[in-house]
Amino acid sequence: MDVRGMAAALVDLVLPGDCAGCGAPVQPWCPQCRAQLGPPTRPPLSGGPVVLAVGRYTGPLRSALLRYKERGRRNIAGPLGVLLTAAVDEAVGPSPVWLVPAPSRPAAARARGGDHVARLCRAVAARRPGVRVARPLRLGSGARDSVGLDAEQRAANLAGRVRVRPAALPGSGTVLLVDDVVTTGATLRTCYDALATVDVGVGAAVVLCDATSPLITGGAQSYPRR
Repeated sequence: MDVRGMAAALVDLVLPGDCAGCGAPVQPWCPQCRAQLGPPTRPPLSGGPVVLAVGRYTGPLRSALLRYKERGRRNIAGPLGVLLTAAVDEAVGPSPVWLVPAPSRPAAARARGGDHVARLCRAVAARRPGVRVARPLRLGSGARDSVGLDAEQRAANLAGRVRVRPAALPGSGTVLLVDDVVTTGATLRTCYDALATVDVGVGAAVVLCDATSPLITGGAQSYPRR
């Protein structure tokens, strides 16, 4: 029995509906937060797939992701999944469409009550009959939290640590990599390369937040946590 998952689901039921971005008593987004969502971006990723992002890593989109990812608000997966569905629709190719979530560190997934990116993928698949979820990618031991790492350090942190499970590979159709944030592109490139080693081509990557330019906080570069 997944006791942690059951407990989180009960929390979702008792939490009042509110704006995903600011917590105002309007769901899923208050008018002010809705007006600040997007516009979509296409951050460049040398050596990787085309990337489609719902919006920049700022404002209510950033706040909603942090509430969902770091503060246990699993019920925000629904509103975020709706936004991600629009990016998937733009990237869609031959059916079926397979969503492959970028893997999280096992310890981080346990702390969050499950893999938060895989949960977003399931939210998208629930809205689109032709969309399926495959989870062939796993992050091996030794990878550390990427917060505070620059582009070179993030790439080194992932080198050789993304594993592919052949039994879980997607079937024929369009394969889309999915992640919550693209920062340096290290995660998407590593996943893209790992799938290429087993002859799985990636049509595009879709993400919620584009953080490809460093955020400046107190004179230092601040990157989102994976």
